[in-house]
Amino acid sequence: MNKESADAEVGVSCPVPINEYENVLLAHGAGGKLSHQLVTKMFAPEFGNEYLDVLHDGAILSVGESRLAYSTDSFVVSPLFFPGGDIGSLAVNGTVNDLSMCGATPLYLSAAFIIEEGLSMHDLRRIVLSMQASAKIAGVTVVTGDTKVIERGKGDKIYINTSGIGVISSDVSIDPRNARPGDKIIVSGTIADHGIAIMSVREGLAFETELKSDCAALNRLVSTMLAASSRIHVLRDPTRGGVASALNEIADSSNVGMTIYETDIPLRDEVQSACEILGFDPLYVANEGKLIAIVHEQDAGSILNSMKEHPLGKDAAIIGEVTSNNLKTVLMKSRIGGTRVVDMLSGEQLPRIC
Repeated sequence: MNKESADAEVGVSCPVPINEYENVLLAHGAGGKLSHQLVTKMFAPEFGNEYLDVLHDGAILSVGESRLAYSTDSFVVSPLFFPGGDIGSLAVNGTVNDLSMCGATPLYLSAAFIIEEGLSMHDLRRIVLSMQASAKIAGVTVVTGDTKVIERGKGDKIYINTSGIGVISSDVSIDPRNARPGDKIIVSGTIADHGIAIMSVREGLAFETELKSDCAALNRLVSTMLAASSRIHVLRDPTRGGVASALNEIADSSNVGMTIYETDIPLRDEVQSACEILGFDPLYVANEGKLIAIVHEQDAGSILNSMKEHPLGKDAAIIGEVTSNNLKTVLMKSRIGGTRVVDMLSGEQLPRIC
C-alpha cells in the first residue's frame, strides 16, 4: 500500500508534507519556529478545540464550580545528571511550572518512564529519589504512572513523561492572549543558566564559578506574585527556545508588539562568557527555573518587589514593555543604542536539554 492509499484509508484529508520539510528534523523539537509550525500546522488543526486552541502551558478546564489546569510534558536530556539537577528533578519541576504558568496550585502528577535496556539500577534509583525529593519540595504527589522498557540502542537511557493537575483560584485570569499595550515585562532572574550548564558539561568548559542549572519549582514564587496583585496577565516559563521564543509566542497570541532592553536583562557574567565561547545568543537558551510575567503597568513595581523577597526571584527585573506598534514582533534596544528584531529561533541551537 502506498502512502496516498494509506492516508485515504485512515481518513487523512490534508496534504503531506504539511510544510516544506519532508521529514521531521531535530529543530522541530527546539522550541522555535519549526516547533511552532509543527504544533500549529500538524497537531492543532486535527485536535483543535476551545481548550487546546489557547496554546497555553496547560489546558484550563471547568469541573463543576472548580477550575483546573491540566498539563503534560516529556523530558529528554543528555547528560542525565548535570550541575544543579537531573532528568528526574527536571521532569517534576517542568510540569509543576507549566501548571503554575496557568496560575494554578499544582496538586498531583503522573510519571511514565521509557527505559532503555542496560540503564544501571543505581542511576534509575538516583532519578526516582530525585523526583520524590523534588515533588516534596513543590508540595505535589505522584499518584499514578507507567513503565516501559525498550531494547538496547533504541532509546537514550531514559525518557520521562509527567502530567499534572492543579486548581485555579476564581480571581486568577492568566492567558497568553491577555497581554495589553502598556503592560510591563518581568523576568524572574538570570537567563540561560540551564542550557549553558548542560553545554559546559558536554564541552568540558571550566569557569572560576561552577555553572549550574536553574532547575526549580516556581509554584510558590507564583503564589507570592499573585498575593501582591491579581493583575498578572500572562505567565510563561521560557524553556525550549528561551526568552526570545516565549516572548514571540505571547506577542503573536495577544496581537501586540514588545520592546525589551538588553541592558536590563539579568545575565551572569560566566554565562555570558560561555555563550560567547560557544556562539550562542542567551535569549534563545533554555531556562528551567525562570518565568516571564506580563503585568499591568501600575502593579509592576509591587509585583517585582514581592518577587525579590522570594529566593527564586531575587534577581528579577523589568526588561521591557508591551506596545501597540510592530504587532506580533519583539524588538530589543541594544547596549549601543540600536534596535534589532528578536525573532523566534529558526533552527536548533541546543539539542536535547529539556
